[in-house]
Amino acid sequence: MQVTTKAIVLSALKYGDSSLIVRAFTASDGLKSYMLKGVLATKKGKLKAAYFQPFTQLELVAVHRNKGTLEQLREAKVYYHYQSVYSDMAKNAMTLFLSEMVGNSIQEEERNQDLFNFLEAALQWMDTHDDIANFHILFLLELTKYLGFYPDTTAMGSACFDLTEGAFIDAPTLNPLLAGDDLKHFKTFLGINFDAIGSVGMSKTSRHALLKAMILYFELHLQGFRKPKSLTILNEVFS
Repeated sequence: MQVTTKAIVLSALKYGDSSLIVRAFTASDGLKSYMLKGVLATKKGKLKAAYFQPFTQLELVAVHRNKGTLEQLREAKVYYHYQSVYSDMAKNAMTLFLSEMVGNSIQEEERNQDLFNFLEAALQWMDTHDDIANFHILFLLELTKYLGFYPDTTAMGSACFDLTEGAFIDAPTLNPLLAGDDLKHFKTFLGINFDAIGSVGMSKTSRHALLKAMILYFELHLQGFRKPKSLTILNEVFS
């Protein structure tokens, strides 16, 4: 079936000398993988390799067979042109990291318009704002809403947050926990929007610790989740 849909690129893997396998999250059908034969060998045609950088926002004309195999891509054009995401070193590092986090988190081939809308709006926000040091923390926290493990906030006054249970608790357990300053910073991100992230005061050390906890939170709640390789690059840029 031929579809025209918005899509956000998650990754592009070189295949052979001249082809790409592109994973993208589409508005129409969720996660899709496409084989782009010969796209690296020619500058002609409706598919250009430059379109398939992480988090590029595209409009696609594709053939979706929906059988779990590589799909066919006929046309692609950029519908939102980033102003700074690829030229700003910090934003570029964050884009690599977050695209890998999203790609490692979404496994199902199913439509999720709310998740698509979140990704689209969040990335456009990052593109048009300068104070992004805390962006990835809130992005990952908000992402858990659409993946089904957003923290249970009913007992926010408690002394700890249990990462395995995804809930606030009074007494420590053997599970990985957030407590003290890490817990205090974690709470400040609950219920805020991206416009408020600049008001969250954290040192680089605290931010690094909280990000480490967030990645562990994903590992605990998503079967088969892999730590992103680009985390090292992100830490170097923000140190």
